[in-house]
Amino acid sequence: MSVAIEIRDLVRVFGKQTVLNGINLDIHEGETMVIMGGSGCGKSTLLRHLIGSLKPTSGTIKLFGHDLSSLDEAGLDKVRSYFGILFQSGALFNSMTVAENVALPLREHTELDGTTIDIMVKIKLEQVGLREHAEKFPSQISGGMKKRAGLARALALDPRILFYDEPSAGLDPVTSAEIDQLMLDLTRKLGVTSVVVTHEMDSAFTIADRMVMLDKGRALRVDTRENFDALRKTSEADAAKLSDTDRLIRQFLRGDAQGPITERKAATNYAEDLLNTGNAAARIAAITPSR
Repeated sequence: MSVAIEIRDLVRVFGKQTVLNGINLDIHEGETMVIMGGSGCGKSTLLRHLIGSLKPTSGTIKLFGHDLSSLDEAGLDKVRSYFGILFQSGALFNSMTVAENVALPLREHTELDGTTIDIMVKIKLEQVGLREHAEKFPSQISGGMKKRAGLARALALDPRILFYDEPSAGLDPVTSAEIDQLMLDLTRKLGVTSVVVTHEMDSAFTIADRMVMLDKGRALRVDTRENFDALRKTSEADAAKLSDTDRLIRQFLRGDAQGPITERKAATNYAEDLLNTGNAAARIAAITPSR
């Protein structure tokens, strides 16, 4: 299977904080890769590197063989035409109608005439079930419809890769499930590569082909959805035999209140931290912030 995105020894340091610490990952063409982990684990920072808005401190990221860190702005713009992004909030322009939001990348990045753009906008809106709402403004549609409109805009230039930033955030369970099914349908029909950043496990296990678990800027495990699901369903008796890393991943997948993640948080010395005394290493946060 061809590799769409190749990440090698990716390190990103902000000041004295190492936010990404030696990430290695291949994302194959046509698959859905879910990037998951707790708040502050480095998910959003990794996504920003994948779209070229941040450059690595060291290591490389290649999209279809193009090394992002070696490209100038013109080169980055060309590579960015290969992908679309669904932002967490939808990121629609409130002064534009839904149709105008979807048309924007076509007007900015192509030389198509107005009639052709109008036809393409209708096609994209039909793909996400919003054609009848084309003339509404973002303030006139629901949160789920805003996500759909954002997805239509991400599809406008027929990308080879779709990046999703928390696609289920802020949605009720039914709407979230509808977005999941839409993503699956588009991936199947269009054959795009999908990279989904999320901490919503129901969504992750619905859409993923493979998954990567991040913790403190490290990739703890890259595996198939089926193998992660088997780990999630491991019994309490068998869980005691797992490695510390697998126990941590299992706790996250299950959302258990007790386990390595909570034990790690409890290990910090509150009194010393409150008084700003003691070993500095003991006061490091359990989860390293990525923003």
